[in-house]
Amino acid sequence: MPLIRSFARPQRSAVSQSGKLRLLPSVLLAALLVGAVGGGAWWWKQRQDAAAVATADAGGPGSAARKPAGGPGRFGGGGVQPVSVGTVQRGDVRVVVSAIGTMSARATAVVRAKVSGELTSVRFKEGDEVRAGQVLAEIDARSYQAALSQAQGTLQRDQALLKNAQLDLKRYQDLLARDSIASQQVDTQAALVRQLEGTVASDQAQVDAARLQLSYTQVTAPFAGRLGLRQADKGNVVGPSDANGIVTINQVRPMDAAFSVPEAHLPQMRRRLAAGEELPVELWDRDARRQLAKGRVVALDNAIDTATGTIKVKAAFANEDGALYPNQFVNVRLQVNLLESVLTVPATAVQNNYVYLVQEDSTVTQRRIRVGVTDGDRVSIEGELREGEQVVTDGIDRLREGAKVAVIDAGAVTRADQATQDQAAQRRAFIASLPPDVREKLQKMSPEERRAFLRERRAQMGAGGAAAPASPASAAASSASGVGVPAAAPASTPQASAAPQQQRSEAPARAAAPQASPGAAPPAPHAAPAAPADRAAEPPRGIPPQVKALLDQMPADERARVMAMPQEERRAYIRERLQQQPPSPGGAASPAR
Repeated sequence: MPLIRSFARPQRSAVSQSGKLRLLPSVLLAALLVGAVGGGAWWWKQRQDAAAVATADAGGPGSAARKPAGGPGRFGGGGVQPVSVGTVQRGDVRVVVSAIGTMSARATAVVRAKVSGELTSVRFKEGDEVRAGQVLAEIDARSYQAALSQAQGTLQRDQALLKNAQLDLKRYQDLLARDSIASQQVDTQAALVRQLEGTVASDQAQVDAARLQLSYTQVTAPFAGRLGLRQADKGNVVGPSDANGIVTINQVRPMDAAFSVPEAHLPQMRRRLAAGEELPVELWDRDARRQLAKGRVVALDNAIDTATGTIKVKAAFANEDGALYPNQFVNVRLQVNLLESVLTVPATAVQNNYVYLVQEDSTVTQRRIRVGVTDGDRVSIEGELREGEQVVTDGIDRLREGAKVAVIDAGAVTRADQATQDQAAQRRAFIASLPPDVREKLQKMSPEERRAFLRERRAQMGAGGAAAPASPASAAASSASGVGVPAAAPASTPQASAAPQQQRSEAPARAAAPQASPGAAPPAPHAAPAAPADRAAEPPRGIPPQVKALLDQMPADERARVMAMPQEERRAYIRERLQQQPPSPGGAASPAR
Protein backbone atom coordinates (compact mmCIF):
# COMPACT_ATOMS: atom_id res chain seq x y z
CA MET A 1 0.00 0.00 0.00
CA PRO A 2 2.68 2.61 0.71
CA LEU A 3 4.23 1.87 -2.66
CA ILE A 4 0.91 2.39 -4.51
CA ARG A 5 0.29 5.71 -2.83
CA SER A 6 3.71 7.07 -3.64
CA PHE A 7 3.32 5.96 -7.28
CA ALA A 8 -0.14 7.60 -7.78
CA ARG A 9 0.70 11.09 -6.53
CA PRO A 10 3.37 11.91 -9.16
CA GLN A 11 0.95 10.86 -11.94
CA ARG A 12 -1.77 13.38 -10.75
CA SER A 13 0.75 16.25 -10.48
CA ALA A 14 2.10 15.66 -13.98
CA VAL A 15 -1.38 15.80 -15.52
CA SER A 16 -2.15 19.13 -13.77
CA GLN A 17 1.08 20.72 -14.94
CA SER A 18 0.54 19.64 -18.53
CA GLY A 19 -2.98 21.19 -18.49
CA LYS A 20 -1.59 24.52 -17.29
CA LEU A 21 1.03 24.49 -20.01
CA ARG A 22 -1.66 23.92 -22.67
CA LEU A 23 -3.76 26.92 -21.37
CA LEU A 24 -0.86 29.37 -21.25
CA PRO A 25 -0.68 30.07 -25.05
CA SER A 26 -4.44 30.74 -25.17
CA VAL A 27 -4.22 33.30 -22.34
CA LEU A 28 -1.31 35.08 -23.99
CA LEU A 29 -3.10 35.17 -27.33
CA ALA A 30 -6.26 36.66 -25.77
CA ALA A 31 -4.22 39.36 -24.04
CA LEU A 32 -2.51 40.26 -27.31
CA LEU A 33 -5.87 40.48 -29.12
CA VAL A 34 -7.34 42.77 -26.42
CA GLY A 35 -4.29 45.06 -26.59
CA ALA A 36 -4.44 45.25 -30.37
CA VAL A 37 -8.17 46.07 -30.41
CA GLY A 38 -7.69 48.77 -27.75
CA GLY A 39 -4.72 50.30 -29.55
CA GLY A 40 -6.59 50.36 -32.84
CA ALA A 41 -9.61 52.04 -31.25
CA TRP A 42 -7.40 54.69 -29.64
CA TRP A 43 -5.61 55.35 -32.95
CA TRP A 44 -8.92 55.61 -34.82
CA LYS A 45 -10.36 58.07 -32.25
CA GLN A 46 -7.26 60.26 -32.37
CA ARG A 47 -7.42 60.34 -36.15
CA GLN A 48 -11.11 61.27 -36.13
CA ASP A 49 -10.54 64.04 -33.56
CA ALA A 50 -7.63 65.45 -35.61
CA ALA A 51 -9.76 65.43 -38.75
CA ALA A 52 -12.62 67.21 -36.92
CA VAL A 53 -10.29 69.91 -35.61
CA ALA A 54 -8.75 70.40 -39.05
CA THR A 55 -12.18 70.73 -40.64
CA ALA A 56 -13.31 73.21 -37.97
CA ASP A 57 -10.19 75.30 -38.48
CA ALA A 58 -10.77 75.28 -42.24
CA GLY A 59 -14.32 76.60 -41.69
CA GLY A 60 -15.96 73.80 -43.65
CA PRO A 61 -19.72 73.57 -43.82
CA GLY A 62 -19.84 70.52 -41.64
CA SER A 63 -17.51 71.71 -38.95
CA ALA A 64 -20.22 72.92 -36.64
CA ALA A 65 -22.13 69.67 -36.97
CA ARG A 66 -19.09 67.61 -35.97
CA LYS A 67 -18.48 69.54 -32.74
CA PRO A 68 -18.77 67.58 -29.54
CA ALA A 69 -22.23 67.63 -28.01
CA GLY A 70 -20.99 69.43 -24.92
CA GLY A 71 -19.69 72.46 -26.84
CA PRO A 72 -16.20 73.94 -26.65
CA GLY A 73 -16.36 74.65 -22.94
CA ARG A 74 -13.36 76.04 -21.16
CA PHE A 75 -10.84 74.09 -23.23
CA GLY A 76 -12.85 73.88 -26.44
CA GLY A 77 -10.00 74.40 -28.89
CA GLY A 78 -10.12 76.53 -32.03
CA GLY A 79 -13.89 77.14 -32.47
CA VAL A 80 -15.53 80.55 -32.54
CA GLN A 81 -15.76 81.75 -28.95
CA PRO A 82 -18.65 84.00 -27.82
CA VAL A 83 -17.33 86.95 -25.81
CA SER A 84 -18.48 90.26 -24.40
CA VAL A 85 -16.42 93.37 -25.07
CA GLY A 86 -15.83 96.82 -23.63
CA THR A 87 -14.55 100.01 -25.21
CA VAL A 88 -11.27 101.78 -24.55
CA GLN A 89 -12.21 105.29 -23.42
CA ARG A 90 -10.37 108.45 -22.48
CA GLY A 91 -11.49 110.37 -19.43
CA ASP A 92 -10.72 111.60 -15.93
CA VAL A 93 -9.86 109.06 -13.24
CA ARG A 94 -9.93 109.80 -9.53
CA VAL A 95 -7.14 108.63 -7.27
CA VAL A 96 -9.19 107.36 -4.35
CA VAL A 97 -7.99 106.13 -0.97
CA SER A 98 -10.38 103.77 0.81
CA ALA A 99 -10.59 103.74 4.58
CA ILE A 100 -12.88 102.74 7.43
CA GLY A 101 -14.38 105.60 9.41
CA THR A 102 -16.67 106.35 12.31
CA MET A 103 -19.18 109.16 12.46
CA SER A 104 -19.04 111.57 15.39
CA ALA A 105 -21.36 114.36 16.45
CA ARG A 106 -20.10 117.91 16.10
CA ALA A 107 -21.08 118.53 19.74
CA THR A 108 -22.46 116.31 22.53
CA ALA A 109 -23.99 117.39 25.84
CA VAL A 110 -25.75 115.76 28.77
CA VAL A 111 -28.69 118.00 29.65
CA ARG A 112 -28.82 118.28 33.46
CA ALA A 113 -30.98 120.38 35.76
CA LYS A 114 -29.13 123.44 37.07
CA VAL A 115 -31.35 123.67 40.17
CA SER A 116 -32.80 120.97 42.37
CA GLY A 117 -36.48 120.24 42.32
CA GLU A 118 -39.29 118.03 41.16
CA LEU A 119 -39.93 117.58 37.44
CA THR A 120 -43.40 118.88 36.72
CA SER A 121 -43.38 118.27 32.95
CA VAL A 122 -41.27 116.68 30.21
CA ARG A 123 -41.82 118.49 26.94
CA PHE A 124 -39.89 116.40 24.41
CA LYS A 125 -40.05 113.04 22.65
CA GLU A 126 -37.14 110.68 22.55
CA GLY A 127 -35.19 110.86 19.29
CA ASP A 128 -36.62 114.24 18.27
CA GLU A 129 -34.54 116.97 16.72
CA VAL A 130 -34.83 120.21 18.72
CA ARG A 131 -33.82 123.85 18.26
CA ALA A 132 -31.33 125.72 20.37
CA GLY A 133 -33.09 127.15 23.45
CA GLN A 134 -36.16 124.92 23.11
CA VAL A 135 -37.72 124.02 26.50
CA LEU A 136 -37.21 120.34 27.24
CA ALA A 137 -38.50 120.03 30.82
CA GLU A 138 -39.85 122.12 33.71
CA ILE A 139 -39.04 121.97 37.44
CA ASP A 140 -41.32 123.07 40.27
CA ALA A 141 -40.64 126.84 40.44
CA ARG A 142 -42.71 127.90 43.51
CA SER A 143 -39.81 128.04 45.96
CA TYR A 144 -37.67 129.98 43.51
CA GLN A 145 -40.50 132.38 42.80
CA ALA A 146 -40.88 133.03 46.53
CA ALA A 147 -37.15 133.71 46.89
CA LEU A 148 -37.37 136.20 44.02
CA SER A 149 -40.29 137.98 45.64
CA GLN A 150 -38.42 138.22 48.96
CA ALA A 151 -35.36 139.71 47.27
CA GLN A 152 -37.51 142.22 45.42
CA GLY A 153 -39.15 143.32 48.74
CA THR A 154 -35.80 143.89 50.40
CA LEU A 155 -34.69 145.91 47.40
CA GLN A 156 -37.77 148.15 47.55
CA ARG A 157 -37.25 148.78 51.30
CA ASP A 158 -33.61 149.73 50.90
CA GLN A 159 -34.44 151.92 47.91
CA ALA A 160 -36.89 153.87 50.10
CA LEU A 161 -34.28 154.34 52.84
CA LEU A 162 -31.80 155.52 50.26
CA LYS A 163 -34.29 158.02 48.88
CA ASN A 164 -34.96 159.45 52.37
CA ALA A 165 -31.23 159.70 53.13
CA GLN A 166 -30.61 161.51 49.87
CA LEU A 167 -33.34 164.10 50.73
CA ASP A 168 -31.85 164.66 54.20
CA LEU A 169 -28.41 165.14 52.70
CA LYS A 170 -29.76 167.81 50.38
CA ARG A 171 -31.37 169.70 53.32
CA TYR A 172 -28.17 169.48 55.32
CA GLN A 173 -26.19 170.85 52.44
CA ASP A 174 -28.57 173.84 52.14
CA LEU A 175 -28.28 174.58 55.88
CA LEU A 176 -24.50 174.29 55.70
CA ALA A 177 -24.48 176.90 52.95
CA ARG A 178 -26.27 179.30 55.36
CA ASP A 179 -23.86 178.31 58.14
CA SER A 180 -26.78 176.98 60.17
CA ILE A 181 -25.45 173.42 60.74
CA ALA A 182 -22.19 171.80 61.56
CA SER A 183 -20.24 170.34 58.64
CA GLN A 184 -19.72 167.08 60.55
CA GLN A 185 -23.42 166.31 60.43
CA VAL A 186 -23.42 166.87 56.68
CA ASP A 187 -20.51 164.49 56.23
CA THR A 188 -22.21 161.84 58.34
CA GLN A 189 -25.37 162.09 56.23
CA ALA A 190 -23.37 161.77 53.01
CA ALA A 191 -21.74 158.58 54.30
CA LEU A 192 -25.19 157.17 55.17
CA VAL A 193 -26.35 157.82 51.62
CA ARG A 194 -23.40 155.97 50.17
CA GLN A 195 -24.01 153.06 52.56
CA LEU A 196 -27.62 152.77 51.49
CA GLU A 197 -26.60 152.93 47.82
CA GLY A 198 -24.38 149.86 48.40
CA THR A 199 -27.24 148.09 50.14
CA VAL A 200 -29.57 148.77 47.21
CA ALA A 201 -26.95 147.45 44.74
CA SER A 202 -26.60 144.29 46.83
CA ASP A 203 -30.35 143.87 46.92
CA GLN A 204 -30.48 144.27 43.14
CA ALA A 205 -27.92 141.50 42.76
CA GLN A 206 -30.00 139.27 45.03
CA VAL A 207 -33.02 139.91 42.83
CA ASP A 208 -31.05 139.08 39.67
CA ALA A 209 -29.73 135.85 41.26
CA ALA A 210 -33.22 134.84 42.33
CA ARG A 211 -34.58 135.57 38.85
CA LEU A 212 -31.75 133.47 37.30
CA GLN A 213 -32.51 130.56 39.61
CA LEU A 214 -36.12 130.84 38.62
CA SER A 215 -35.20 130.69 34.91
CA TYR A 216 -33.28 127.47 35.55
CA THR A 217 -36.55 125.74 36.39
CA GLN A 218 -37.08 125.56 32.61
CA VAL A 219 -34.51 123.10 31.15
CA THR A 220 -33.61 124.15 27.60
CA ALA A 221 -31.53 122.66 24.76
CA PRO A 222 -28.01 124.15 24.67
CA PHE A 223 -27.82 123.76 20.86
CA ALA A 224 -29.77 122.28 17.98
CA GLY A 225 -29.45 118.53 17.69
CA ARG A 226 -31.04 115.12 18.11
CA LEU A 227 -32.18 113.92 21.53
CA GLY A 228 -31.45 110.52 22.98
CA LEU A 229 -33.44 108.40 25.41
CA ARG A 230 -35.08 110.01 28.43
CA GLN A 231 -33.28 109.45 31.73
CA ALA A 232 -35.81 111.06 34.10
CA ASP A 233 -39.59 111.08 34.20
CA LYS A 234 -42.19 113.47 35.50
CA GLY A 235 -42.27 113.49 39.32
CA ASN A 236 -38.60 112.65 39.77
CA VAL A 237 -36.44 114.96 41.86
CA VAL A 238 -33.50 116.09 39.75
CA GLY A 239 -30.46 118.21 40.45
CA PRO A 240 -27.11 119.36 39.10
CA SER A 241 -25.29 116.36 40.60
CA ASP A 242 -27.23 113.74 38.59
CA ALA A 243 -24.77 111.65 36.56
CA ASN A 244 -27.16 110.71 33.75
CA GLY A 245 -29.00 114.01 33.65
CA ILE A 246 -32.38 114.28 31.95
CA VAL A 247 -31.45 113.53 28.33
CA THR A 248 -28.44 113.54 25.97
CA ILE A 249 -28.30 115.75 22.89
CA ASN A 250 -26.00 115.41 19.86
CA GLN A 251 -25.42 117.98 17.17
CA VAL A 252 -25.88 116.04 13.93
CA ARG A 253 -26.13 118.86 11.38
CA PRO A 254 -23.34 119.09 10.42
CA MET A 255 -21.50 115.91 11.41
CA ASP A 256 -17.89 114.76 11.26
CA ALA A 257 -16.26 111.52 10.18
CA ALA A 258 -12.90 110.43 11.59
CA PHE A 259 -10.71 107.97 9.68
CA SER A 260 -7.05 107.14 9.10
CA VAL A 261 -5.09 107.17 5.84
CA PRO A 262 -1.50 106.04 5.14
CA GLU A 263 1.15 108.67 5.82
CA ALA A 264 2.36 108.38 2.21
CA HIS A 265 -0.60 110.54 1.15
CA LEU A 266 0.11 113.26 3.73
CA PRO A 267 2.38 115.51 1.58
CA GLN A 268 -0.10 115.57 -1.29
CA MET A 269 -3.02 116.28 1.06
CA ARG A 270 -1.19 119.11 2.85
CA ARG A 271 -0.18 120.65 -0.47
CA ARG A 272 -3.75 120.70 -1.77
CA LEU A 273 -5.17 122.02 1.51
CA ALA A 274 -2.53 124.79 1.63
CA ALA A 275 -3.47 125.80 -1.93
CA GLY A 276 -7.12 126.14 -0.89
CA GLU A 277 -8.28 123.08 -2.84
CA GLU A 278 -10.96 120.81 -1.48
CA LEU A 279 -10.41 117.11 -0.81
CA PRO A 280 -13.76 115.44 -1.62
CA VAL A 281 -14.86 112.58 0.62
CA GLU A 282 -17.63 110.05 -0.03
CA LEU A 283 -19.34 107.89 2.57
CA TRP A 284 -20.74 104.46 1.66
CA ASP A 285 -22.71 101.94 3.67
CA ARG A 286 -21.32 98.76 5.20
CA ASP A 287 -21.71 96.77 1.95
CA ALA A 288 -20.25 99.64 -0.15
CA ARG A 289 -23.34 99.57 -2.37
CA ARG A 290 -25.19 102.76 -1.39
CA GLN A 291 -23.66 106.21 -1.11
CA LEU A 292 -24.63 107.93 2.14
CA ALA A 293 -23.18 111.45 1.86
CA LYS A 294 -20.56 113.68 0.29
CA GLY A 295 -18.29 116.05 2.19
CA ARG A 296 -14.79 117.45 2.38
CA VAL A 297 -11.73 117.25 4.58
CA VAL A 298 -11.63 119.94 7.28
CA ALA A 299 -8.66 119.00 9.47
CA LEU A 300 -5.60 116.76 9.77
CA ASP A 301 -4.20 115.48 13.03
CA ASN A 302 -0.97 117.03 14.36
CA ALA A 303 0.92 113.73 14.64
CA ILE A 304 1.34 110.43 12.81
CA ASP A 305 0.50 107.24 14.64
CA THR A 306 3.81 105.37 14.80
CA ALA A 307 2.12 102.03 15.50
CA THR A 308 0.15 101.99 12.24
CA GLY A 309 1.94 104.57 10.07
CA THR A 310 -1.31 106.45 9.48
CA ILE A 311 -2.61 109.92 10.18
CA LYS A 312 -6.10 110.76 11.37
CA VAL A 313 -8.30 112.87 9.12
CA LYS A 314 -11.58 114.63 9.92
CA ALA A 315 -14.17 115.35 7.24
CA ALA A 316 -17.37 117.37 7.57
CA PHE A 317 -20.79 116.45 6.13
CA ALA A 318 -23.93 118.59 6.03
CA ASN A 319 -26.22 115.61 6.81
CA GLU A 320 -29.25 117.56 5.65
CA ASP A 321 -31.40 114.43 5.39
CA GLY A 322 -30.38 113.21 8.84
CA ALA A 323 -29.25 109.81 7.53
CA LEU A 324 -25.96 109.83 9.46
CA TYR A 325 -25.80 108.87 13.13
CA PRO A 326 -23.02 109.27 15.70
CA ASN A 327 -20.73 106.22 16.04
CA GLN A 328 -22.02 104.88 12.70
CA PHE A 329 -19.64 102.62 10.75
CA VAL A 330 -18.95 103.91 7.24
CA ASN A 331 -16.71 103.14 4.29
CA VAL A 332 -14.75 106.24 3.32
CA ARG A 333 -13.46 107.10 -0.15
CA LEU A 334 -11.07 110.05 -0.11
CA GLN A 335 -10.10 111.60 -3.44
CA VAL A 336 -6.48 112.71 -3.13
CA ASN A 337 -5.86 113.45 -6.81
CA LEU A 338 -7.49 113.55 -10.26
CA LEU A 339 -5.84 112.12 -13.39
CA GLU A 340 -7.17 114.02 -16.37
CA SER A 341 -7.71 112.59 -19.87
CA VAL A 342 -6.19 109.11 -19.45
CA LEU A 343 -7.02 105.84 -21.21
CA THR A 344 -9.36 103.55 -19.29
CA VAL A 345 -10.74 100.07 -19.84
CA PRO A 346 -13.28 97.99 -17.87
CA ALA A 347 -11.66 96.41 -14.84
CA THR A 348 -12.91 92.96 -15.92
CA ALA A 349 -10.87 93.18 -19.13
CA VAL A 350 -7.49 93.17 -17.33
CA GLN A 351 -5.89 89.81 -16.56
CA ASN A 352 -2.29 89.59 -15.38
CA ASN A 353 -1.38 92.96 -16.97
CA TYR A 354 -2.77 91.80 -20.33
CA VAL A 355 -5.91 92.51 -22.32
CA TYR A 356 -7.36 90.75 -25.36
CA LEU A 357 -7.90 93.23 -28.19
CA VAL A 358 -10.61 92.41 -30.75
CA GLN A 359 -9.26 93.03 -34.25
CA GLU A 360 -11.14 93.83 -37.45
CA ASP A 361 -11.04 90.21 -38.65
CA SER A 362 -12.87 89.03 -35.46
CA THR A 363 -9.71 87.58 -33.96
CA VAL A 364 -8.09 88.55 -30.68
CA THR A 365 -4.55 89.42 -29.83
CA GLN A 366 -2.88 89.96 -26.47
CA ARG A 367 -1.64 93.42 -25.56
CA ARG A 368 0.55 94.04 -22.55
CA ILE A 369 -0.45 97.09 -20.51
CA ARG A 370 0.59 98.93 -17.38
CA VAL A 371 -2.26 99.12 -14.91
CA GLY A 372 -2.85 102.38 -13.06
CA VAL A 373 -5.53 103.27 -10.52
CA THR A 374 -9.04 101.88 -10.36
CA ASP A 375 -12.06 104.15 -10.21
CA GLY A 376 -15.33 102.25 -9.89
CA ASP A 377 -15.59 99.63 -12.65
CA ARG A 378 -12.85 101.15 -14.85
CA VAL A 379 -9.08 101.21 -14.52
CA SER A 380 -6.51 103.55 -16.03
CA ILE A 381 -3.89 101.94 -18.27
CA GLU A 382 -0.80 102.68 -20.31
CA GLY A 383 -0.02 100.61 -23.39
CA GLU A 384 -0.47 100.12 -27.12
CA LEU A 385 -4.19 100.78 -27.18
CA ARG A 386 -6.19 103.50 -28.90
CA GLU A 387 -9.40 105.17 -27.91
CA GLY A 388 -12.45 103.40 -29.30
CA GLU A 389 -10.88 99.93 -29.61
CA GLN A 390 -12.70 96.95 -28.12
CA VAL A 391 -11.28 94.61 -25.47
CA VAL A 392 -12.73 91.35 -24.20
CA THR A 393 -14.45 91.60 -20.82
CA ASP A 394 -16.18 88.19 -20.53
CA GLY A 395 -14.90 84.82 -21.78
CA ILE A 396 -11.19 85.59 -21.38
CA ASP A 397 -10.42 82.15 -19.90
CA ARG A 398 -11.38 80.44 -23.20
CA LEU A 399 -9.19 82.60 -25.45
CA ARG A 400 -5.76 82.13 -26.95
CA GLU A 401 -3.67 84.32 -29.24
CA GLY A 402 -5.39 84.61 -32.63
CA ALA A 403 -8.61 82.91 -31.51
CA LYS A 404 -11.76 83.59 -33.50
CA VAL A 405 -14.48 85.33 -31.49
CA ALA A 406 -18.10 86.37 -31.90
CA VAL A 407 -19.15 89.46 -30.00
CA ILE A 408 -22.35 88.95 -28.02
CA ASP A 409 -24.41 91.73 -26.54
CA ALA A 410 -23.58 91.79 -22.85
CA GLY A 411 -27.15 92.67 -21.92
CA ALA A 412 -28.81 90.02 -24.09
CA VAL A 413 -28.66 87.26 -21.49
CA THR A 414 -29.63 89.70 -18.76
CA ARG A 415 -32.67 90.82 -20.69
CA ALA A 416 -33.59 87.22 -21.47
CA ASP A 417 -33.35 86.30 -17.81
CA GLN A 418 -35.44 89.31 -16.82
CA ALA A 419 -38.06 88.45 -19.42
CA THR A 420 -38.21 84.87 -18.11
CA GLN A 421 -38.71 86.16 -14.58
CA ASP A 422 -41.42 88.53 -15.82
CA GLN A 423 -43.22 85.64 -17.49
CA ALA A 424 -43.10 83.63 -14.28
CA ALA A 425 -44.43 86.62 -12.33
CA GLN A 426 -47.26 87.05 -14.84
CA ARG A 427 -48.14 83.39 -14.46
CA ARG A 428 -48.30 83.68 -10.67
CA ALA A 429 -50.39 86.85 -10.95
CA PHE A 430 -52.75 85.11 -13.38
CA ILE A 431 -53.27 82.21 -11.00
CA ALA A 432 -53.77 84.61 -8.08
CA SER A 433 -56.48 86.43 -10.05
CA LEU A 434 -58.62 83.30 -10.28
CA PRO A 435 -61.52 82.87 -7.84
CA PRO A 436 -60.72 80.87 -4.68
CA ASP A 437 -62.92 77.93 -5.66
CA VAL A 438 -61.28 77.74 -9.09
CA ARG A 439 -57.81 77.81 -7.54
CA GLU A 440 -58.79 75.03 -5.13
CA LYS A 441 -60.03 72.84 -7.96
CA LEU A 442 -56.96 73.75 -9.97
CA GLN A 443 -54.74 72.29 -7.26
CA LYS A 444 -56.54 68.96 -7.53
CA MET A 445 -56.03 68.65 -11.29
CA SER A 446 -53.35 66.58 -12.91
CA PRO A 447 -50.51 68.52 -14.59
CA GLU A 448 -51.97 67.90 -18.06
CA GLU A 449 -55.44 69.05 -17.05
CA ARG A 450 -54.06 72.11 -15.28
CA ARG A 451 -52.03 73.22 -18.29
CA ALA A 452 -54.95 72.71 -20.64
CA PHE A 453 -57.26 74.71 -18.39
CA LEU A 454 -54.81 77.60 -17.94
CA ARG A 455 -54.10 77.69 -21.66
CA GLU A 456 -57.79 77.94 -22.38
CA ARG A 457 -58.30 80.73 -19.84
CA ARG A 458 -55.36 82.71 -21.22
CA ALA A 459 -56.70 82.30 -24.78
CA GLN A 460 -60.03 83.72 -23.63
CA MET A 461 -58.31 86.69 -21.92
CA GLY A 462 -56.08 87.29 -24.95
CA ALA A 463 -59.13 87.59 -27.24
CA GLY A 464 -60.04 90.88 -25.55
CA GLY A 465 -62.65 89.43 -23.23
CA ALA A 466 -64.38 87.25 -25.88
CA ALA A 467 -63.72 83.60 -25.10
CA ALA A 468 -62.40 81.45 -27.92
CA PRO A 469 -64.13 78.13 -28.61
CA ALA A 470 -62.86 75.55 -26.18
CA SER A 471 -60.61 72.90 -27.64
CA PRO A 472 -61.55 69.24 -27.08
CA ALA A 473 -58.56 68.68 -24.78
CA SER A 474 -59.32 71.68 -22.57
CA ALA A 475 -63.03 70.91 -22.54
CA ALA A 476 -62.32 67.35 -21.48
CA ALA A 477 -59.93 68.57 -18.78
CA SER A 478 -62.47 71.08 -17.49
CA SER A 479 -65.29 68.54 -17.40
CA ALA A 480 -63.09 65.98 -15.70
CA SER A 481 -61.96 68.43 -13.01
CA GLY A 482 -65.31 70.05 -12.42
CA VAL A 483 -64.10 73.57 -13.14
CA GLY A 484 -66.36 75.38 -15.53
CA VAL A 485 -64.85 77.17 -18.50
CA PRO A 486 -66.59 80.44 -19.44
CA ALA A 487 -68.80 80.02 -22.46
CA ALA A 488 -67.64 81.34 -25.80
CA ALA A 489 -69.00 84.70 -26.83
CA PRO A 490 -71.13 84.74 -29.97
CA ALA A 491 -68.79 87.23 -31.62
CA SER A 492 -65.76 84.89 -31.49
CA THR A 493 -64.20 84.50 -34.91
CA PRO A 494 -62.57 81.51 -36.62
CA GLN A 495 -59.26 83.36 -36.58
CA ALA A 496 -59.27 83.44 -32.79
CA SER A 497 -59.88 79.69 -32.58
CA ALA A 498 -57.20 78.97 -35.17
CA ALA A 499 -54.55 81.08 -33.42
CA PRO A 500 -53.23 78.27 -31.16
CA GLN A 501 -52.85 75.99 -34.19
CA GLN A 502 -50.99 78.76 -36.09
CA GLN A 503 -48.68 79.22 -33.12
CA ARG A 504 -47.85 75.52 -33.14
CA SER A 505 -47.13 75.59 -36.87
CA GLU A 506 -44.84 78.61 -36.56
CA ALA A 507 -42.77 77.04 -33.78
CA PRO A 508 -41.82 73.51 -34.93
CA ALA A 509 -39.48 73.10 -31.97
CA ARG A 510 -42.47 73.10 -29.61
CA ALA A 511 -43.52 69.62 -30.66
CA ALA A 512 -43.81 68.63 -27.01
CA ALA A 513 -46.59 71.22 -26.42
CA PRO A 514 -50.10 69.73 -26.03
CA GLN A 515 -52.18 69.72 -29.26
CA ALA A 516 -55.85 70.58 -29.37
CA SER A 517 -56.94 66.99 -30.07
CA PRO A 518 -57.93 64.15 -27.77
CA GLY A 519 -55.10 61.94 -28.95
CA ALA A 520 -52.31 64.47 -28.52
CA ALA A 521 -49.44 63.66 -26.20
CA PRO A 522 -49.59 65.56 -22.89
CA PRO A 523 -46.95 68.25 -22.34
CA ALA A 524 -44.03 67.92 -19.96
CA PRO A 525 -44.97 68.32 -16.26
CA HIS A 526 -42.86 71.47 -15.82
CA ALA A 527 -43.55 73.14 -19.18
CA ALA A 528 -43.92 76.89 -19.05
CA PRO A 529 -47.42 78.23 -19.84
CA ALA A 530 -47.97 79.21 -23.43
CA ALA A 531 -48.41 82.84 -24.40
CA PRO A 532 -51.86 84.20 -25.34
CA ALA A 533 -52.99 83.28 -28.83
CA ASP A 534 -53.05 86.81 -30.20
CA ARG A 535 -49.50 87.43 -29.04
CA ALA A 536 -47.93 84.18 -30.18
CA ALA A 537 -46.11 85.73 -33.14
CA GLU A 538 -44.53 88.50 -31.03
CA PRO A 539 -41.31 87.76 -29.07
CA PRO A 540 -41.41 88.64 -25.37
CA ARG A 541 -40.18 92.14 -24.63
CA GLY A 542 -36.45 92.42 -23.87
CA ILE A 543 -35.36 89.00 -25.31
CA PRO A 544 -32.99 89.14 -28.32
CA PRO A 545 -34.13 87.20 -31.40
CA GLN A 546 -31.27 84.66 -31.06
CA VAL A 547 -32.17 83.81 -27.46
CA LYS A 548 -35.89 83.79 -28.31
CA ALA A 549 -35.29 81.33 -31.15
CA LEU A 550 -33.13 79.14 -28.92
CA LEU A 551 -35.82 79.00 -26.20
CA ASP A 552 -38.47 78.16 -28.79
CA GLN A 553 -36.35 75.27 -30.09
CA MET A 554 -35.96 73.68 -26.66
CA PRO A 555 -38.30 70.90 -25.59
CA ALA A 556 -40.74 71.83 -22.88
CA ASP A 557 -38.94 69.91 -20.12
CA GLU A 558 -35.57 71.42 -21.04
CA ARG A 559 -37.03 74.93 -21.14
CA ALA A 560 -38.55 74.42 -17.70
CA ARG A 561 -35.21 73.16 -16.39
CA VAL A 562 -33.44 76.22 -17.79
CA MET A 563 -35.95 78.53 -16.13
CA ALA A 564 -35.32 76.84 -12.78
CA MET A 565 -31.54 77.37 -12.98
CA PRO A 566 -29.78 80.11 -10.98
CA GLN A 567 -29.16 83.32 -12.91
CA GLU A 568 -25.43 82.87 -13.58
CA GLU A 569 -25.85 79.19 -14.48
CA ARG A 570 -28.72 80.05 -16.86
CA ARG A 571 -26.61 82.66 -18.63
CA ALA A 572 -23.70 80.27 -19.07
CA TYR A 573 -26.02 77.54 -20.37
CA ILE A 574 -27.67 79.84 -22.95
CA ARG A 575 -24.28 81.20 -24.05
CA GLU A 576 -23.00 77.62 -24.51
CA ARG A 577 -26.06 76.62 -26.53
CA LEU A 578 -25.75 79.68 -28.75
CA GLN A 579 -22.12 78.76 -29.43
CA GLN A 580 -23.06 75.20 -30.44
CA GLN A 581 -25.46 76.38 -33.14
CA PRO A 582 -23.87 76.55 -36.64
CA PRO A 583 -23.94 80.05 -38.19
CA SER A 584 -26.61 80.50 -40.84
CA PRO A 585 -25.93 82.27 -44.16
CA GLY A 586 -27.73 85.36 -42.86
CA GLY A 587 -25.63 85.52 -39.71
CA ALA A 588 -28.36 84.39 -37.29
CA ALA A 589 -28.45 81.11 -35.43
CA SER A 590 -30.28 78.40 -37.34
CA PRO A 591 -32.87 76.29 -35.53
CA ALA A 592 -31.48 73.24 -33.80
CA ARG A 593 -32.51 69.99 -35.36
